[in-house]
Amino acid sequence: MNITTSSLLANLNPEQLRAVTYPAESALVLAGAGSGKTRVLTTRIAWLLATRQATVHSVLAVTFTNKAAKEMAARLATMTQITVRAMWLGTFHGLCHRFLRLHHRDAGLPASFQILDASDQHGLIKRLLKQWNISDSEIMPRSLQGFINAQKEAGLRAGALSAPDAYTQRLIECYAEYDAVCRREGLVDFAELMLRSYEVLHSNELLRAHYQKRFSHILVDEFQDTNKLQYAWLKLLAGGGAVMFAVGDDDQSIYRFRGANVGNMDALMRDFAVGEPIKLEQNYRSVGHILAAANAVIANNQKRLGKNLRTEAEDGEKIRFLHAIDDAAEAQYIVDEVRSLLREGYAARDIALLYRSNAQSRVLEQELFAARLPYRIYGGLRFYERQEIKHALAYLRLAVNSGDDNALLRIINMPPRGIGARTVENLQAAAQESRVSLFQAACTLAEKSPKIAVFVRLIHDLRARIMQDALPEIMNAAVQDSGLLEHYRTQKGEHQERIENLQELINAAAAFKPHESTFETLPENTADTPEFPLLAFLSNAALEAGEHQAGHNEDAVQLMTIHAAKGLEFDAVFLSGIEEGLFPSEYALNEAGGLEEERRLMYVAITRARQRLYLSAAQQRFLHGQRHYPLPSRFVDEIPEELLHLLSGSLNTVAPAEPTRTRRVETLNTARDFAGFAIGDNVRHAKFGTGVIVDALSKGDSARLTVNFGREGMKELDTAYAKLEKL
Repeated sequence: MNITTSSLLANLNPEQLRAVTYPAESALVLAGAGSGKTRVLTTRIAWLLATRQATVHSVLAVTFTNKAAKEMAARLATMTQITVRAMWLGTFHGLCHRFLRLHHRDAGLPASFQILDASDQHGLIKRLLKQWNISDSEIMPRSLQGFINAQKEAGLRAGALSAPDAYTQRLIECYAEYDAVCRREGLVDFAELMLRSYEVLHSNELLRAHYQKRFSHILVDEFQDTNKLQYAWLKLLAGGGAVMFAVGDDDQSIYRFRGANVGNMDALMRDFAVGEPIKLEQNYRSVGHILAAANAVIANNQKRLGKNLRTEAEDGEKIRFLHAIDDAAEAQYIVDEVRSLLREGYAARDIALLYRSNAQSRVLEQELFAARLPYRIYGGLRFYERQEIKHALAYLRLAVNSGDDNALLRIINMPPRGIGARTVENLQAAAQESRVSLFQAACTLAEKSPKIAVFVRLIHDLRARIMQDALPEIMNAAVQDSGLLEHYRTQKGEHQERIENLQELINAAAAFKPHESTFETLPENTADTPEFPLLAFLSNAALEAGEHQAGHNEDAVQLMTIHAAKGLEFDAVFLSGIEEGLFPSEYALNEAGGLEEERRLMYVAITRARQRLYLSAAQQRFLHGQRHYPLPSRFVDEIPEELLHLLSGSLNTVAPAEPTRTRRVETLNTARDFAGFAIGDNVRHAKFGTGVIVDALSKGDSARLTVNFGREGMKELDTAYAKLEKL
């Protein structure tokens, strides 16, 4: 290997140098955002090879994504000129796959065993449920798939599980049968790769001893994302005295819902006698004000190992925060600022719009569409392309146009109502024979089939609503009366996002105003009909879904959830919906440890930004089809006020605002005085606690104030009698 240690270590800062050249002892490296962790990990491997403390055959390097593994391999090849292919370097699943191929007999697998990706696994589960005569109304394929994978990732076979209820017992039985089928057919899903590898190593002493002797150095990237089984697998391999070198950041542990266990860091320090962690605190990504805000927010978490990011870069601009009058004004402000950045010379691809929940993308997409700004949803679908949204709109498409056969085929058994494939085939045959639409054929068949009759009646009821109700009520009926909302509520697994999207669809209907382009897509004689609002909405949804998202090679603004943004960085980041109940989310606040994980998510969001960071919240927001008056997020209060540039103004002008002492936010309509108070003021009441004024009415020398006291709800108080303290 033609390499010198001096060339390897030449450009490392003191912290990185200490980590790379650490003695042959187990270590935990706390690598802050933008601190060069990948560089440290790859240079550590190269240094071990250059100093002959390890060989390519004695190193095991593990990461989480194929992208990260390829990047590490490419850097190592450049740094060392070695044949990286000989090294065990890859993802957990990739390395376990390699292990099982080598030792398939010990694992009880055929030499030609097949890997099931997520799509293949889902297809197999659908086939098996049909074979077992289990309908979707009993167990959804995705619910069973999620259950099986979660148990495997926890290291649990079906025989080790106990059932608290009949539904879970059925899932356990299906898991056992699924396992039996996979063994019989030589199939291995992703979760099985890890579990089977662990089981073989655990039970086969000779094989375990071989690998424990082989690997003298085990290096792990993104250690904070490891789950219980992955850590147990690493411990087995390191049991022969291997040096464990783990790189991670407990402040960026945000995947608990996937099984990630931030407690593995404490376990590593205990199990491998690690002293104080090595801290990489020098940040090479963000300007000073952004890092200071990130440090201030995360400092409020109690259960952390502790570090403080710093930079040699300039402070940069202050973080801009706007408390808009409503979510539409918030979205308009964001799009106006994006335009301004583009005029300054920022590339659209270097601008990111982040949000806590996918449902929040809808209003942002609407404004971007109206502004004709190209955008791309990163790692997800546009709002109107999401499965549950298409289902709901298909009900309305069929109700307004009984000849829409595609809409009928999409929803006739969604949610499941016992209408099987054979019934649908009979329906299609009857329609073809009579040369009528599928719905007309269904109306005829309804006389003989109670299940078809229920479906037909539902569509007729929706049609009646379209003729007499307002658009929000029509949309609510499509979501509620169809059974879609209840269907997702009763499913075990990660369906909360689908529920939020359906509720956002009702919000979209309530706020809908047709674009001029919408009128061009509809016949002239429909403008004055009862169906027009719905027709316009459906046309607009089709336009937004079909045309405007940018192509893969086009420069476009990036939209994504904060979870999807981890590992990425942008010149400018907009973080919207910074409100109590949204971020931190209401669901997280009801779970043990939920608030601390939400705060870690805020830390991740802040540290995605290189130069500019924009935070925004809405004074009023449509949620679940109703207008709410949320309080600004506690995370805004945790940012020192000297780092914030507070904004207020009208829809078309945004001006600086003076901060208040506690909730440092201003609203867009604070000009009027109501007995010394203004809309948007934060107040304290002896009985109800702290709240925000959301509406007001003058009454001579006093005023009638409507105050949102959070959990205490909305209260109307007269300033002549109520003792309110302005904060």
